[in-house]
Amino acid sequence: MKTFLRILAALAVIGLVALALFVFWPLDRTAPERLALADGTMALPDVETDAYPRLAAVAADCGACHSADDGERYAGGRAFPTPMGTIYSTNITPDPETGIGTYTLADFRAALVDGIRDDGAHLYPAMPYTNYRKLTERDVEAIYAYFMNEVEPVRHIPPDNEMTFPFNLRFGIRAWKWLSLPEPGFVAPDDPVLARGAYLVEGPEHCGACHTPRSVFYVQQGYTAADPAFLSGGELNGWPAPSLRAADGAPARWSAAALKAYLQTGRNVSSATAGEMTNVIEHSLQYLPESDIDAIVAYLRAIAPNGGGSEDEPALTGSRAVALWDAAAAGGTTALLASADPAALDIGGRLYLDNCSACHMIDGKGGDLMFPELDGNSIVQADQPGGLLNVILHGETLPSTRLAPMQLDMPGFANRLNDAEIAALATFLRTAWSNTAPPVAPEDVADMRN
Repeated sequence: MKTFLRILAALAVIGLVALALFVFWPLDRTAPERLALADGTMALPDVETDAYPRLAAVAADCGACHSADDGERYAGGRAFPTPMGTIYSTNITPDPETGIGTYTLADFRAALVDGIRDDGAHLYPAMPYTNYRKLTERDVEAIYAYFMNEVEPVRHIPPDNEMTFPFNLRFGIRAWKWLSLPEPGFVAPDDPVLARGAYLVEGPEHCGACHTPRSVFYVQQGYTAADPAFLSGGELNGWPAPSLRAADGAPARWSAAALKAYLQTGRNVSSATAGEMTNVIEHSLQYLPESDIDAIVAYLRAIAPNGGGSEDEPALTGSRAVALWDAAAAGGTTALLASADPAALDIGGRLYLDNCSACHMIDGKGGDLMFPELDGNSIVQADQPGGLLNVILHGETLPSTRLAPMQLDMPGFANRLNDAEIAALATFLRTAWSNTAPPVAPEDVADMRN
């Protein structure tokens, strides 16, 4: 019996030692040569050498996460609510005390592609290092050079993370990485345009971080187009990130020109940006070289059903005119709204006429380049109504971009409508025209309001 107990004790000790080694033993840092697989195909012939570090950082969209709305650029402090608590982005200016001024290139590479801080601590996966593992060594060096040589140091200490137990214990991220980290490096398609597009989408722009579903362990379900779940839709902070590979997704429905206009300006004749995508366009996509946007469009359309949408759809100039005098002949929701009959309209329809129809029209088609379509809108019809409720409650701002400098603001209705009224309005939108989404309950609105 004593021998058996000694064997059990020995096995327990061995198990604890193995677990401790697994959790606390440092990860090997990715070697530079493992990130150089596609450097030769990633050249940007129309970009001056001196401008490349800045454009590499812009393509990695660092500013969207590491710049708070009321703070200095790259000085951190933007809050990221998660089911495990709130994470605040760090200061990545070259300030030696509160930023990354003491980081060597090796330290910077380890943080960017391995999620390891200079002191050896593991970074939370709000930092998209699983996607940045596709960065080429050339881009890692360029981004490092940009932050060390072109960004002004800012002394700023962001708030401490507010993570619940046990997620406040960073050593557990070591086990998470064992499940989630893909192999480093990027394998390029043969076509040089598709290669550039695939690289930007899969790597620096990290589109999959939002537009790809995650497992119960928060692991991204695919990192390349070879993975069926890649870019098939996700959710971030209650906002739906629509599928980019579905038959009703933007690349499959829109023309190349319309998709390009949306990525560069945040708007086209049928849609306008909202939620987290606004930050991506404002901080990154609008500043990319024309060739990069063309490459992203080509890649997204190549992996979409049937190679993308029709080329007949206009991009920035439309000719749609709402013939209100013919609305009654249109039938359905449009005719019902045109009648303005209080006996025929429920509370949701009456609220739409009072608050929304002046901009989004009674046919739900909105206004070219200004007010997005609500008929067929992915946010309106999303399985989870959080994005729609967020817009109704708090409003939304179309960003001012280089090619579309006019900033447009939609007001929020949180102080004007109560939970039951917003639920009725949202339910109307989700079932109007061709939309077929489930209804919204007042409790859903209360949760979002709080």
